[in-house]
Amino acid sequence: MKEDLALLIKTGSLLYYAMHNETNGLDEKQKEDLNIQGIKLPSFRFEYEKWYTEASAVIREIIPERLHDFTSQYKNEKRKEVNYTTYCIHDYLIGITKTRNGEIVLDHRAAIPKMEVRTSILDSVLKRFESRLFDIKEILQADLFDSELTAARELAKKGFFRAGGAVAGVVLEKHLKHVCENHGHKSRKKHPSISDFYTLLKDNEIIDTPKWRFIQHLGDVRNLCDHPKDREPTKEDVLELVEGVEKVIKTVF
Repeated sequence: MKEDLALLIKTGSLLYYAMHNETNGLDEKQKEDLNIQGIKLPSFRFEYEKWYTEASAVIREIIPERLHDFTSQYKNEKRKEVNYTTYCIHDYLIGITKTRNGEIVLDHRAAIPKMEVRTSILDSVLKRFESRLFDIKEILQADLFDSELTAARELAKKGFFRAGGAVAGVVLEKHLKHVCENHGHKSRKKHPSISDFYTLLKDNEIIDTPKWRFIQHLGDVRNLCDHPKDREPTKEDVLELVEGVEKVIKTVF
């Protein structure tokens, strides 16, 4: 989807240059740059409508608050006269010009700023789109964690204490790793553990001492479930771990 959006943005830029070329004509340096890159400009009149349809759909989904700004550059049904301000891309496509006393006072060049606005609006979609993808990832991950913790709780209730604790521990480790990545911190170890992640968060002041101690305790319970110790984990241990992990997911981010 990001690749498709990048292609749509690139096509918009090429249409903008095509409009420039059809009106003012590109200078020699611009033409040379395009030739070096092997880029052939599209026909604005043949390619624009398809691009406009796709771009409008994207903006409607990603940044609907800018849809009016985008579509208003195409056609103005409410204008009282055609001037530089009200001239739209639709006018360019059907070849509208304005003359006074036999001289052209408004021509196709008036559409260039309108196309520039459109490409700028579409450019801004990419940043928002990346944010939306992040939101989707967060939602899916939260759903996955909820399912895994539900499974851990059920395992504990049915007597599979080590298995339930192990599942809850994996969720805790994945969440702490995710938080570290979100804050731009990475452990130097090739295979970091829960203790490496919560130490990294504390050292960078993302969590305070009480939270650090709380997570440290959860890590100890997880180790009790994962490794042979002096005693076996109990149902209460595992349920405490599950509830603790749920709390960490909601408060450490």
